[in-house]
Amino acid sequence: MFLRRVFVGLMGGIALIPGLAIAQDAPAPFDNPGEVKIALVRYLSTGDFFQAYLSGVEKQSEALGVSLQVFDSRQDAALQADMVDQAIALGVDGIIIQHGLTESMKEAAQRAVDAGIKVVAFDVNVENAAIPQVEQSDRDLARLALEQAIKDQGETWTAGYVYVPGIAPLDRRDETWKEFKAKYPGITEKAMFGTMDNPIANSVANQARSVLSANPDIQVVFAPYDEFAKGVKIAVDEAGMGQDVAIYSADVSTADIALMREDGSGWKATAATNPAVVGEVSVRTLAQLLAGETVAAQVIVPPTLITQADLNELDISNMEELGAKMPAFVHAEVSVSPWMKLPAR
Repeated sequence: MFLRRVFVGLMGGIALIPGLAIAQDAPAPFDNPGEVKIALVRYLSTGDFFQAYLSGVEKQSEALGVSLQVFDSRQDAALQADMVDQAIALGVDGIIIQHGLTESMKEAAQRAVDAGIKVVAFDVNVENAAIPQVEQSDRDLARLALEQAIKDQGETWTAGYVYVPGIAPLDRRDETWKEFKAKYPGITEKAMFGTMDNPIANSVANQARSVLSANPDIQVVFAPYDEFAKGVKIAVDEAGMGQDVAIYSADVSTADIALMREDGSGWKATAATNPAVVGEVSVRTLAQLLAGETVAAQVIVPPTLITQADLNELDISNMEELGAKMPAFVHAEVSVSPWMKLPAR
């Protein structure tokens, strides 16, 4: 009894020591591991970015003791809306909507909210005040890449631009591209092209071949999605223009790093968040909603600039080394509540 009193007294004293935190018990409904069910409803899944994003969702769900079900529409907008309804019918507690088109997802998202389900959207604008939007800070992604292009190439160059309208993150990146063209009138956009047809990189490569053939004076291609950049690089390499055309992009993967580090590669820089970290943030944001915590309308994950020179100088060859040698890339202190368990690092 005496020892127990001493222990309780010590713990009380410890709790008063400034800066020493004690882990909090998980709130309902997370106090019953395995009871919380969530769904990830995907529009885009092709490419390393989306595989890493899914990995982050899975690992954070596991850390929180959440049961996860994944629905993959493979860029079928109508099917994605149907999959939201399937998740509702399964009685999930929360849904993450990953990418998609506003016109197809707006009503589907509202049906989930009407059913009492908490919803988080990643990179799709569902125009719903009840649904927080997780973003990669797409304007900053584009800004960092374009600022590096200005640093490398100066303020006057002829550009090709890869863009598909209607995809929320690409639309936000497009806003920054337009701002840069206005700020730097020496930038001349000679051609705009782009497609989301699978496989995206090969489909973009087919377009880029024609664009480069018709516009051999293009000096820079802004391809603000890494699958776009892969496609452009295929065409540039085939044309033997690696020394003449510089590529600037957004997003990163192990495959991207290898392509950027190839001898004579024209892929000079990319700006990226860690897609696995973005997946983790998406789950934590949904968990905060389910726990009744206040969540901002926009949850922003900050990006990192990654240049070809950085990769070579630090001898980075994969995502693991990127995280080890550029620590800001490994974790975002975003949507983290004291009670939450984070994935093992």
